[in-house]
Amino acid sequence: MFAARKERRLNNMIKTYDSNAQRIKRHARIRQNLCGTEARPRLDVFRSNANIYAQIINDESGKTIVEASSLNLENGGNIEAAKKVGADVAQKALAAGIKEIVFDRGGYIYHGRVKALAEAAREAGLKF
Repeated sequence: MFAARKERRLNNMIKTYDSNAQRIKRHARIRQNLCGTEARPRLDVFRSNANIYAQIINDESGKTIVEASSLNLENGGNIEAAKKVGADVAQKALAAGIKEIVFDRGGYIYHGRVKALAEAAREAGLKF
């Protein structure tokens, strides 16, 4: 009886931190105020351990206009790959006639690969 009570007490004290669940909650909060329109679509960033993905989305119609990822790049998901993906998505967006966007960092902090992608997209000609 005492062993079961002690185990229950220990299980209540151990708390795990799920960083992806926290990111999803942050992203949901951000998305309440962020919406891509026809005139200014949303540049959404998803970052996995291995790769980085970017999409330009029109939320009014629910369509992805442009996408780019580091799947086909040799150096996968590092900062250099993020810069190439940012430049690639910006080049495709300009070809599609999109000059201004709303940046959605996806709940990630604006640092590292996310920042590199955003700065490369700015340098390539997108305004946000």
